[in-house]
Amino acid sequence: MSTTAEPRVGPATPQRAVRRGIVDTDVHPVPRGVEEIKQFLPMPWREMYAGERRAFYNNPVHGSRLDSVPPDGGPKGSDPDFLRLQLMETYGVSHPILVPRTFCNIQPDPDYGSAIAAAFNEWLMATWLTEYNHDGAFKGSITINHHDPQRAVEEIEKWAGHPHIVQVVTDSGARFPFGQRFYHPIYEACQRHGLPLAVHPGTDGMGVNIQPTPGMPTHYIEWHCSMSLAFQSHLVSLLTEGVFERFPGLRMAFLEGGVAWLPPLMWRLDAYWKALRREIPWVRKAPSEYLRDHVRLASQPLERPANDKHLLSILDAMDAEHILMFSSDYPHWDFDSPTRAFPKLPDELWRKIFVDNASSFYGLPT
Repeated sequence: MSTTAEPRVGPATPQRAVRRGIVDTDVHPVPRGVEEIKQFLPMPWREMYAGERRAFYNNPVHGSRLDSVPPDGGPKGSDPDFLRLQLMETYGVSHPILVPRTFCNIQPDPDYGSAIAAAFNEWLMATWLTEYNHDGAFKGSITINHHDPQRAVEEIEKWAGHPHIVQVVTDSGARFPFGQRFYHPIYEACQRHGLPLAVHPGTDGMGVNIQPTPGMPTHYIEWHCSMSLAFQSHLVSLLTEGVFERFPGLRMAFLEGGVAWLPPLMWRLDAYWKALRREIPWVRKAPSEYLRDHVRLASQPLERPANDKHLLSILDAMDAEHILMFSSDYPHWDFDSPTRAFPKLPDELWRKIFVDNASSFYGLPT
């Protein structure tokens, strides 16, 4: 993890030469202003919308890279040319996968939340995936409000055929775990259109969503460190409810939730499945066996122990060669540099994590 300013141009350090063709699976484009979104909102939502964000658990120091303010002084992440310079040209990223942060699912009114999701989709298609996408490098996500499965499906149906759409995305903040049948219409639509569903944290404990810890944390550091708990709960729910048996074509990506928790969680769940599988007979094989076919994890924020051998052991235990994809979280404060996040990796493993796994998962050229 790098929290210091990165070079804006030029190669990385001589010891860690940049290797080209990286797919960055978690990049956050930002509107230049609230009016960019309001123009796509119908009444009465247009009058109500003020660029809603979460009201607390915000970074108390700074929320984005200190050097990521565009030359025009706009919001960090709002200038596509500056993003190309800082991310694509500097590090050799060929395809940023764009994940807008809409916070639409904190709303108690599902109509309002779904309207926000729809407006962000219209904005992304008109700007980053069309006007700013002369070379087709930017790939995008359909934002949905999972509290409203019917409208979520409508958004998937509307945009699934777009040439630069590669996934559907929602937040991990929820009222109940993702394995439950309430979400089945969303999974059916994703499967039908061959689109992965990505889960991203950031609204846990906000609005109508339940906090995954026993109560509400006191500080941002506690809340942020515990974000992976929601991912663990959702994954256990998906596996034990048999979602991947019911929807064998469904694929899911977990973004920005870390990775080190996966091996011990699967060891624990596999052991319980052996002892308790009479309770869930629809789970036909060990839960961990579903991962390679259905689940991918993005690397950021990558847990980096003091001893690199420990991280390499974790990568081996989690089958990183097949299920881990690189992500930077640009332009946020905990941006993971492609040249600093990992210890030195064997060339084949590096290419799998930084290029091949995401290219295969999203159907991108290599």
